[in-house]
Amino acid sequence: MTTANIITIARILLVPFYVYFAAAFPGANRELIAAIIFLLISLTDFLDGYIARKYNQITDFGKFLDPLADKILVISAFVIFVSQGTLSPIIAIVVIAREFLVTSIRLVAAGKGTVIAASMSGKLKTVTQIIAVMAILLEGFLDMIFPLPYGVFFSWIMLIFTIYSGLEYLILNRKVISFN
Repeated sequence: MTTANIITIARILLVPFYVYFAAAFPGANRELIAAIIFLLISLTDFLDGYIARKYNQITDFGKFLDPLADKILVISAFVIFVSQGTLSPIIAIVVIAREFLVTSIRLVAAGKGTVIAASMSGKLKTVTQIIAVMAILLEGFLDMIFPLPYGVFFSWIMLIFTIYSGLEYLILNRKVISFN
């Protein structure tokens, strides 16, 4: 088991703690604690990738588990936000559909022996997802500084990057999908 894979597993194991504080934990600071946990998980996503590349720890297990960990975290956040009324269900559905689309194309490509690397637009989509989640979680704190609809604003920015990266992914990898 590589260091990068251990970090990825730790990311997945931290998701229930995020969910607990984001959804179920009563108290005034629950959003702040959830935001800290979410940010920690998000930063370790970059860390495990860096370690895997730098120390040649790229494994098939990591290629499978890393994107799965990302999806578990993001989908968990969005389901909670929709249930709390802080995120539009339409935005959540579009983001989740994009994740299924990309995962499906990657699975078909893998079946054909092709590995599809993450694109720059996909990485920007991930960054905007992190910012949107943090904005939603911290909106109450940010409102004390300057009251604006931070969560809504960053959710729409994230949606634009999500749609663009999904379409780009589909177009660039259309040869993987056979329509016959």
